[in-house]
This record gives sequence, C-alpha cells and structure tokens, in this order.
Amino acid sequence: MYLKNLVKLRKQKGWSQEKLAVESEISYNTIIKIERGGIKNPKIETVIKLADALGVSIDKLTGRGTKRI
Repeated sequence: MYLKNLVKLRKQKGWSQEKLAVESEISYNTIIKIERGGIKNPKIETVIKLADALGVSIDKLTGRGTKRI
C-alpha cells in the first residue's frame, strides 16, 4: 500500500518527520523509509497510526478514490 499523500499531508500540518514520528508513535527511521519508498507496503497498523496522527482517512493518505473516470 503506497502512501501517496504522506509527505504532502505532513507538510500541510507543518510537521517535520520527527514530529510525525512522535505523534504517530512510529520510529523516525520508519517514517524516512516510507517517505523515500524503501517500505512500499507498510503494515496496516502503521498506516492506521499515520492516518490517525494526521487526522485523515486511510483513503486520503493512500490517494485511494482520487482517480477520475
């Protein structure tokens, strides 16, 4: 599950990677790896923590449902 909007949503909140790590209770190194594409399929628990920390749905975080027909 690619987190298409992670960097954009993090920056919209004005958060650093370190701040997101603290707020989501995910390691800083994991945040970096996800943002750089080193972790292409993070665990669902990780995705939920990130979405909750950012205050968005999983669909918004992944960019799901934004395709135009």
